[in-house]
Amino acid sequence: MDYSTNDSKSTSKNKVVAVVGGGLVGALNACYFAKRGFQVEVFESREDIREAKIVKGRSINLALSHRGRQALKQVGMEDTIVSKGIPMHSRMIHSLNGTQSPIPYGKKGQYILSVDRANLNKELLSAAETYSTTKLNFAHKLLNWSTETGAMTFLRADGAKEEIQADLIVGCDGAFSAIRKQFLRQSRFNFSQTYIPHGYLELTMPPINGEFAMKPNYLHIWPRNTFMMIALPNLDKTFTCTLFMPFDEFENVTTGDQVIEFFQKYFPDTIPLIGADALKRDYFRLPAQAMVSVKCSPYHLSDKCVLMGDAAHAVVPFYGQGMNAGFEDCLVFNEIMDQLNEDFSAVLPEYTRVRVPDDHAIADLAMYNYVEMRSHVNSKWFLFRKYVDNTLHMIMPRTVIPLYTMVTFTRIRYHEAVKRWHWQDKVRKGELILTRGTQRFSSCNQKRRCSSLSDKEMLIWWLAMMICRG
Repeated sequence: MDYSTNDSKSTSKNKVVAVVGGGLVGALNACYFAKRGFQVEVFESREDIREAKIVKGRSINLALSHRGRQALKQVGMEDTIVSKGIPMHSRMIHSLNGTQSPIPYGKKGQYILSVDRANLNKELLSAAETYSTTKLNFAHKLLNWSTETGAMTFLRADGAKEEIQADLIVGCDGAFSAIRKQFLRQSRFNFSQTYIPHGYLELTMPPINGEFAMKPNYLHIWPRNTFMMIALPNLDKTFTCTLFMPFDEFENVTTGDQVIEFFQKYFPDTIPLIGADALKRDYFRLPAQAMVSVKCSPYHLSDKCVLMGDAAHAVVPFYGQGMNAGFEDCLVFNEIMDQLNEDFSAVLPEYTRVRVPDDHAIADLAMYNYVEMRSHVNSKWFLFRKYVDNTLHMIMPRTVIPLYTMVTFTRIRYHEAVKRWHWQDKVRKGELILTRGTQRFSSCNQKRRCSSLSDKEMLIWWLAMMICRG
């Protein structure tokens, strides 16, 4: 719902918003600001992806879930994007012996969507371009910008320099953001980046007789404790397979025969599906790519500049929330713009206050989930605990919510989801005693949660807790 006033929209027509970065978050942001009536200039260092013969950049498939869908819905793009995605209702776990076991993501009817990054980017750029107040500038490399005046200098493809003046600069230019470099020169700006010791390599599983080589409505996972491979379906009936593995393991495989030997040992069921010759060729097509996690704060500089998406919080891809968190950045900023009547001097610090703890929380969860995906899903104890959580959630949907459900199928703030997860875990482990009338907890929230339980619910939870303990 749009709460902005006519007065704010009339003043916004005279203001220029420069969005640096024409990727997913930048293109969506352009739609949000243009919808409000701002003059929007988008600057992208690469050529127009819609006209490029070869699309450069990352290609890990994306998993669109509730937060991202809600952000798209606000600019009328949800149905268009969902129609070009493939629903994935469960993880499909592939064991070494070839057994396949599904683990549902949530309740019946809940699913995430496999979407193609390049197509999504093209759709969002085209949507932004439908607004008469939006101009897309490609092959424009940022050279410098002023934190005081908002003046910006770009280098064009023809070698000429172009200068513009912006009332607000929105940095959406990725994990190695050029906009963020100015932040690093400011006092009391916190920044960290962490490369994990694992890289990733992509392979393609072609269709067989014009159909998917595996069941399409699943995210397929081959967990092998210290490494794993996943596969997501595409509209052309291929699967994009991504091998995540320590770099030293990648370096140990140097010949085509060693590739086949490695896959025969760890992923034997994929060899006939991908093809031995394709494996030997594609494994060495590109070197394994690095993955980085970035945290920083604050996200703003005075009333002139704000960071969003990977420029603010690059995360490793193991919770499927990188794009969704970036899209939610746009939505949260838009909501704060409504609340504070588009006053940048008030909106930007409030956005930092609200968003930093959530983005830091999802960055940590993404790191944690890599261990779960490559190792824990092999554990019968883990599967049993997940079954208990899901059962309790069905019985007490407002009291017990699995962490994955909170993150993927709700807009509960990320850091609140983590707090609630820890609390539920303590209850399950028996560190909190649930007895009616003698509830002694350290916070009012915990009191409210437990006082809302009926005798039947408390008995069910107590039984589940006892089972999990022993």
